[in-house]
Amino acid sequence: MMKELEKMQAGLEYCYDDEEVSLMKLHAIENANIFNSLAEDDLDKQHEILSEILGSVGEKVWIAKRFCFDNGKNIHIGNNFTGNFNLTILDVKEVYIGDNVMIGPNTTITTATHPLSPKGRRAHLAQGKTIKIGNDVWLGANVTVLPGVTIGNNVVIGAGAVVNKDIPDNSLAVGVPARVIKEIENDLE
Repeated sequence: MMKELEKMQAGLEYCYDDEEVSLMKLHAIENANIFNSLAEDDLDKQHEILSEILGSVGEKVWIAKRFCFDNGKNIHIGNNFTGNFNLTILDVKEVYIGDNVMIGPNTTITTATHPLSPKGRRAHLAQGKTIKIGNDVWLGANVTVLPGVTIGNNVVIGAGAVVNKDIPDNSLAVGVPARVIKEIENDLE
């Protein structure tokens, strides 16, 4: 029989208040507090701590305070990354972020979802779905990225958008739910 933590890692429905899962979240909160307590100008120490608490982290990565996450080890960030104030990444499953990505303030990236049925919610069930964000992406302020979404390369998501489905390369998407309204030229090619 699988433990709840193993179910979570496998992307299956799991009980989010299981003791092992709760300890993982508590450890993540402690790690977030360590990162968030660092001096704003100590970029070397910030990178050192991010390298310890995240799954992987590239070069030239800057994340403003308050940075919150569920696990940390499921977050993979590429090079030249900017995460503005109050970035929340609920990483019960993997979150892959490419190179040259900018994320506006108060953005939430959540791999966690819950059942529609009240019986399932009362049982404290959850399930995680991987999120992938490509290279050269800008998520505006107050964007929400929902479980299982893939955002392509050279994409801009307008402020306040809720991304609930995949967004193709070279796109500007806005609204609730986010929809592509314009193709963006890739002037790097």
